[in-house]
Amino acid sequence: MKADFAVINAGQLITAAGYSERPKRGPELNELGIINDGAVAAKEGLIVAAGSTADVMKQVELTGDAMLIDAGGKVVLPGLVDPHTHLVFAGSREDEFEMKIKGAAYLDILARGGGILSTVRSTRAAGEDELIRIGEKYLAEMLSQGTTTAEVKSGYGLTVADELKQLRAIRSLQKMQPVELVPTFLGAHAIPEEYKGKPDAFVELVIGEMLPAVACSGLAECCDVFCEEGVFSVEQSRRVLEAARKLGFALKLHADEIVPLGGAELAVELGALSADHLVAVTPRGIERLAASNTVAVLLPATTFCLMGSKYAPAREMIAAGVAVALAGDFNPGSSPVNSLPVVMGIACRQLKMTPAEAISAVTINAAHAIGRASELGSIEVGKKADLVIFDAADYRSIAYRFGTNLVDKVIKAGRLVAGGKS
Repeated sequence: MKADFAVINAGQLITAAGYSERPKRGPELNELGIINDGAVAAKEGLIVAAGSTADVMKQVELTGDAMLIDAGGKVVLPGLVDPHTHLVFAGSREDEFEMKIKGAAYLDILARGGGILSTVRSTRAAGEDELIRIGEKYLAEMLSQGTTTAEVKSGYGLTVADELKQLRAIRSLQKMQPVELVPTFLGAHAIPEEYKGKPDAFVELVIGEMLPAVACSGLAECCDVFCEEGVFSVEQSRRVLEAARKLGFALKLHADEIVPLGGAELAVELGALSADHLVAVTPRGIERLAASNTVAVLLPATTFCLMGSKYAPAREMIAAGVAVALAGDFNPGSSPVNSLPVVMGIACRQLKMTPAEAISAVTINAAHAIGRASELGSIEVGKKADLVIFDAADYRSIAYRFGTNLVDKVIKAGRLVAGGKS
């Protein structure tokens, strides 16, 4: 068969194959589908062959203008998938970084008008072009560290016009750079200052005006809510998500991050793609997640950046059979981290996940958390040729070399998009 792209001589080709229909659970997270001296061939952006270099080169005939990349014994992974980011925003919050060092709690900062509300003020004041320029910079950083697909939330506008402005910026960013974006509407991210003391009135605004406007615009695939004490209750979250489901949105939920409200149970009840954070998830929540198709997206960089001592109970979740993924939660306050290899390093050290589990959690399981597992997240025939070549001889080096960017080359849909020429 014809191929217009190939990577050959991978020391370890990590395919993560065999789990496109359902996410990995339990011991499956350690199954990476490693092929030594591996190769991948693609045509028009889709994988047509994967296996040993000898076998693949027997199966395909490279076209005259094909790109051939010699991995030279390096590790090759599926493109990394970040299923939870807030990367379109204006402003920064270094001042809060200092406050946290001195002991200020996240919810206390929010109650004083800081945190999310600080970024809301900056984002409302910014023009759409400015949001695009800032977002492009952050996406370039993410791409250089191996992220080829990212979910991106709104939620820093909290008015109809400003939420739509953020979502339009996300759509523009999709057209101008290679990272594939999955847009999520997060109008219920915080109670804006003008609705202080009137949370139910704001929920009515989200349901009655924001959701219909976003649905009409076609600018978002998913709807998310920050279900947390002092933000949106379980019942308020249910109302927003049920309204969103009726309008055709897939559902996601910030759940049980600080207080065990039952967000995990709500996500399962409503058939959400994912329940995210889960630092304070209850045993009942873990049990419900394990019996469902809802992916638990863990955000260890957030706890790390908030200088917390309690991390999501990953080992208990994995033992119970929960489908676990990892994400960066990139945002200007609680997680200014946009490197998935750094997230993997934290997950191994603080969540006690193995390097193999961490890789599964940022590839195929992360793809399930955004409803894209049929297209990406593993190296299999018919999927997009999204690949990352790491300058390492062993996949464990990615998490082991914490803080060092080992990415050598990044390929998106069979096109070299970062790391120079072959």
